[in-house]
Amino acid sequence: MPKEIFEVKLNQDLVYQVAVSQMANRRQVLANTKGRGEVSGGGKKPWRQKGTGRARVGSIRSPLWRGGGITFGPTKERNFKKKINKKMKKTALFMILSAKAKDNNLTVLEELKIEKAKTKIMAGIFKNLPGSGKNILLVLPKLEKDVILASRNLPGIRTVEARNLNSLDLLSFKRLIMPKETIRVIKETFASKR
Repeated sequence: MPKEIFEVKLNQDLVYQVAVSQMANRRQVLANTKGRGEVSGGGKKPWRQKGTGRARVGSIRSPLWRGGGITFGPTKERNFKKKINKKMKKTALFMILSAKAKDNNLTVLEELKIEKAKTKIMAGIFKNLPGSGKNILLVLPKLEKDVILASRNLPGIRTVEARNLNSLDLLSFKRLIMPKETIRVIKETFASKR
């Protein structure tokens, strides 16, 4: 186990900052309302300015009118993105991996190969592993379609490629399972560019 990945001292503030930024960057802006300029209609002045005895009005799409624009509603222009440095992301990733190894929540397999993409086979493999059950993140060294297909129907188990590993995924799952080859890929992808 490389020390630069699995023996990094935990800094909870840094891990929290990275997790919050990743959650914010995944957030979708769904709530959206139309202002008076976006609502259809209202091009013509409803009645003349003077002489009717009614209040002066310029458009039927005024926010005061039913069917008019919304004054201070949410719009799609909102931006929740938070920038975080690459070095901070990598350090947080290594801190979480170190914490998982320290708390015995990391299982390293010699290799993970299955003949057929069968969920039953994958369930049997997970059953024999220590601390088996749900809430498992399986980190693969490369794209292995059979393993992904076999494990995607199991509840509480998620597969991810080592190159796409991030802090938020690691924090979302209690147990971490990876083949030996994955450690080499993590070292090449993240540790070498530090």
